[in-house]
Parts: sequence; structure tokens; C-alpha cells
Amino acid sequence: MNITQVFNQKKPVLSFEIFPPKKASALESIDETLAELCRLKPDFISVTFGAGGSTVDNKTIELGRKIKNDYSIEPLIHLTCLNYNKEEILEILRKLHKEELNNILALRGDESPDIKPKAEFKYASELVTFIKNHGDFSVSGACYPEKHLEAKDAVTDIHNLKMKVDAGAGHLISQLFFDNQVFYNFYEKTRIAGINVPISAGIMPVTNKKQVERMVSLCGASLPLKFKRILDRYENNPEALFDAGMAYAINQIVELIAAGVDGIHIYTMNKPIIARRICEGIKTLI
Repeated sequence: MNITQVFNQKKPVLSFEIFPPKKASALESIDETLAELCRLKPDFISVTFGAGGSTVDNKTIELGRKIKNDYSIEPLIHLTCLNYNKEEILEILRKLHKEELNNILALRGDESPDIKPKAEFKYASELVTFIKNHGDFSVSGACYPEKHLEAKDAVTDIHNLKMKVDAGAGHLISQLFFDNQVFYNFYEKTRIAGINVPISAGIMPVTNKKQVERMVSLCGASLPLKFKRILDRYENNPEALFDAGMAYAINQIVELIAAGVDGIHIYTMNKPIIARRICEGIKTLI
């Protein structure tokens, strides 16, 4: 199914994100994780994509195949372009088409000190255009409520996002955020800019302090005072921090649903307990 069509059928749409195991041999062990996640009946599951190399690519595709064929849930395959040339991307698209994996999250990807960019794709919008020109794929894109770290300013970032949507991205998933007002302000700006596609709010429940500090350094998300208090109070008590972090995430999601958000996208970190706790907390709301 075309994921963008799901948003015409229900609201909010619930989705999870998982990542392939680092070792190909570990694909078998992820079945238990998938089984638990799929029992929660998300509308789709996104599968992340590595920085480069056919091994990562094949694991991503294999995991997508499992989700679709073994669990009858639509996968959204991440595809990065910075470290690939057009022929390599075309070959990946051929593999995806062969496996009937027709939903793609088009991303630029992060620079890696170990891999020299191919320079044929500079922006995700260029990848969106390329995908739309080479097959009947449904394309989603990423967005940044607090702007992309490399964007000059918020206005430029929204302009770049509009280019991505105009190129054919029919659905957006936001980077994580911890302050709902930040998302509301961003959402309003997208509508003013003429970006009218569904936007899923990306939520990452915090289970340890180092994790959130690392993620914030990578994506630039701000930490509201009430969230900092949780981290400071429970940083040395893992069980309490887990419970407090889950409660914070559930409260975020409840408020977002009440505000009429298009979708909720949970960064599960391959931990079914996270998805299960959240789904239990919002089971009557979706």
C-alpha cells in the first residue's frame, strides 16, 4: 500500500522505526523484536539505512521484506544518497521494485569520515526527483522542527523543505523533539509556506541520559527545563529514568493527538518494551 494513502483513511497514523542489526547473521534474531512490534499493529514500520555499502543496503532490504511478507505490515525503506552515485541508487531502486517495497524515505544522509561523498546528489530533494523519475514509488521525506543543523536559518530550512515536497515527497517525518510547542510552531510555518502533506511527529522516548545527550548533539533538538529536571533527578537511577522518560513521551503524544497531529512516529531503538508501553498509554486514543 502507498503509505501516503493511509493518511487519507485514518488519523493519527501510528508508525515505528527500527534499524537493521550490524551483523547480517543477526537478522534471524530480530524476528522476536519484529513479532512484538507487529503485534501492536502499527500502520507502517520504517527501516533505517546505513552510510554506504551493499551489505547495509541488503540488510535493510531483507528486513523490509520480512516486515512486508512475514507480518503483513507496510515497510518504509530509508534511502540515503550522499555516498552513492546515480547508477548505484538506480540499482537499489531495481531491488526495491523487485521485492515490491514501494515506499521510500528519501534522505541525504550524514557525512562519514571514512567514506568520500560521490557528489552526484547534494540534497535530499534531488534524490526525491530521481526516485519519482525512475519508478512508481511513494516517497516520504524528513523534516526538522528546529531546523536542520546545516541550514542558514529557519526560513531557508522551510524553503528547502518546500522544494523536497514539490519534487514529490508526499509525506514527512519529523526529527525528534521534546517540546510540543516547537512542533506546533513548525507545523504552522509549513502550512503558511504551502506545504500541505501529512507530517508525522517523531518521538524518541528517553531511557538514559547519555543517549539523549548524543541525539541532541547530532540533531540539535532543544531540551525544555521540565525535561532537564527529569534527566538531572534520575540520571543515576536507570529504572526511574526509564519510567519518567516513558511518562514524558506518552504525555507528549497525548497532547499531540489532542491537537490533531497527522501521525505519531516512534523511534523504538529496536526495543519492543518502549513501543508497548507507549501503545498501552494511548490505546484508546488511536
